[in-house]
Amino acid sequence: METFNGAWPALVTPFGKDDTVNTYVLRDLVDYLIEKKASGFYLCGTTGEGLYMTVDERKLVTETVINQVKGRVPIIVHVGCVAVKDAVELAEHAYRIGARGISSILPPLYQSSKSLYAYYEKIAQAVPELPVLAYMFGGPIDAVSLMQELMNIPNIAGAKYTGPNMYEFRQIVNLRDHDWTIFSGMDEECFFATMFGSSGNIGSTLNFMPQVYLAMHEDCKKGALAHGLDLQIRANEITRILISFGFPGALKKVMGMLGFDCGRPRLPNLSFPEDKTDLLKSQLELAGFSDLVGKLKS
Repeated sequence: METFNGAWPALVTPFGKDDTVNTYVLRDLVDYLIEKKASGFYLCGTTGEGLYMTVDERKLVTETVINQVKGRVPIIVHVGCVAVKDAVELAEHAYRIGARGISSILPPLYQSSKSLYAYYEKIAQAVPELPVLAYMFGGPIDAVSLMQELMNIPNIAGAKYTGPNMYEFRQIVNLRDHDWTIFSGMDEECFFATMFGSSGNIGSTLNFMPQVYLAMHEDCKKGALAHGLDLQIRANEITRILISFGFPGALKKVMGMLGFDCGRPRLPNLSFPEDKTDLLKSQLELAGFSDLVGKLKS
């Protein structure tokens, strides 16, 4: 099975004023992030609002990005759905048009390891040639025990682990010593996850600063731990500010300030309060956004 590494944006999905997928902005954003050395793209996940889109919309996002990337970087498509038939349809579509892997959250309402195993098995069997990454993001199931069970599925190739528990993270890393991709999915923990053996990271703030996280990876490899930690602390201050304003709406506002009008988030995410725009910009500037990323527009 193919393995993956590096710094991957959990790609934002731009919406137009009519709340349809804005493919023009999406194409521009892909080129911008490849210029910033993004290692790959993770599509239609939590940040990409895949769960709040129709199956056809998710296919459109995947087709648009794959056509724009033109093989320059690999693409993993998040296909998770409560209805397993929809997940299978998305997985088969991703395979047909050239995705290099698929992924899925632990879907809500699947409350036992047996039901989750059956869900992942169904998706994986639909695309036996593709690596499948479980997306560990909360829930009542022990992540290590679940991954041990899922490894019985031939094309389960790793996980995206979004959480702060580095002890648990390391146990998942250690489950296999080859052909195994374990991405960290919590931006605030990237440097520490790298120290604990991550293959790379997938995250929301990589939509505007993937190069900062790539530098953390390199610092860890070189043993420049003080510098890597400093980068993590500086990046975390940017993340903290976005969280304080309501992360989904603030992220799209920041992308707009960088020249990518991504529209409004889909419910249940809430739009950014426009009267807070100047305050957001001033706080980001004080936190050194320009040094890490570049100048913001009004």
